[in-house]
Amino acid sequence: MVIVEKSTARNLCIDPNRSRFYLRQSAFIYGSILSGFIRVDSRPFAVNFFIIVIETTYREALGLALRHAMMEDPTIVIIGEEVGAYGGAYGVTKGLLQEFGKERVLDSPISEAGFVGAAVGAAMSGLRPVVELMYVDFSGIAMDQIANQAAKIRYMFGGQMGVPMVLRTQGGTGRSAAAQHSQSLEGWFLQVPGLRVVLPGTVSDAYHLLRASLRQPDPVVFIEHKALYVQKGKLDPTRADADWGGAVVRRPGEHVTVVTYSRMLTYALTAAENAASHGVEAEVIDLRTLNPLDLETVSASVTKTGRAIVVTEACLTGGPAAEISARIQEECFDFLEEPIVRIAGEDVPIPVAPALEASSVPTVDLITEVITKLVR
Repeated sequence: MVIVEKSTARNLCIDPNRSRFYLRQSAFIYGSILSGFIRVDSRPFAVNFFIIVIETTYREALGLALRHAMMEDPTIVIIGEEVGAYGGAYGVTKGLLQEFGKERVLDSPISEAGFVGAAVGAAMSGLRPVVELMYVDFSGIAMDQIANQAAKIRYMFGGQMGVPMVLRTQGGTGRSAAAQHSQSLEGWFLQVPGLRVVLPGTVSDAYHLLRASLRQPDPVVFIEHKALYVQKGKLDPTRADADWGGAVVRRPGEHVTVVTYSRMLTYALTAAENAASHGVEAEVIDLRTLNPLDLETVSASVTKTGRAIVVTEACLTGGPAAEISARIQEECFDFLEEPIVRIAGEDVPIPVAPALEASSVPTVDLITEVITKLVR
């Protein structure tokens, strides 16, 4: 295995016949397992089995996923506000306009209902649009197009037609963006049959779940967390952490199961390490997708530990934590030694003041405290 740092990986590509690797300016890697040559500083080196692992950020992994998918599939188009020349509100689509042209990267007017509706129509007509909604908070403006059109077309047309589109958006706290730009609204989309809901919490999942979303026959709501864009991590473009819809045990443990996703995964892992210093070993499960929901992995863990904590940034009342907890109760009742505990966001509008914002959602200290108290 060859580890390629980000600065190098940005300059690595392969030629059209996919038989040689080259380093050149402003190119990204594409394809990873090949027999051939790697050429560094104009000197060829023969290799038989070559895997590239990139050190990159969550934001760049998303951009790389879009670039690779667009190279493979000419029907993929990107639509949204400032996705072209500006490169997207958070820089994910930077460079794609220059590479793929204005017919495949389309800047839209400030009209969520308009450009989401256009994406639905494009998907019904044979394209595979990726529509960028700047903030998940704005999804209400386009909810008819999302919930009443995209989610229901396959059923209402008797399976003759689908809407293979990806709605990329971002949510969550961490940037003092205030009440109208900081919500976690994944629970809204869980209420709509026909929508897939994806919330990657790692660099690897940012890439692989977006690639997988672009292969789905139905609409996918892909929610990125605004506080994760600069998170760094390793990415192997050839190997996902799990199949589509599969949860991953990020940390093994024997005393309590912590179920979470998105940015709360990072918090839960830190809390689990803190709890370990007190002799409590928490198993941390990253759901990765909420629809489909991998309850089998969760149930196996809870059956083993006898305790469950569900951690989400979304509001407590009527939120995803309630649904996940109910499902665990139904599946694992006979094995539970303690009541299931939900740790979720406060039922308040998100404050703009950093200290108040931080206290409106679960913290590492709170999760650590709950883990240790539930076991002891």
